Amino acid sequence: MAKKAKKRKYSKGAAKKVARAMKKRKAGTLRSGRSGRKVTSRKQAIAIGLSEARKKGAKVPKKKRRS
Repeated sequence: MAKKAKKRKYSKGAAKKVARAMKKRKAGTLRSGRSGRKVTSRKQAIAIGLSEARKKGAKVPKKKRRS
């Protein structure tokens, strides 16, 4: 049996936003929202990139809800 190709979960635009956020984090210029603190966490940089992509209307899965 041949395996069915999986769909892309994130659009190219979303990937670009995340890549840009990661570069900014490495350069030390990525800042978080309200407080304006410098972002050092890799996970937080990814979250910021995805959030920006969502605002631009890129294809990004919905946020997971806590139960």
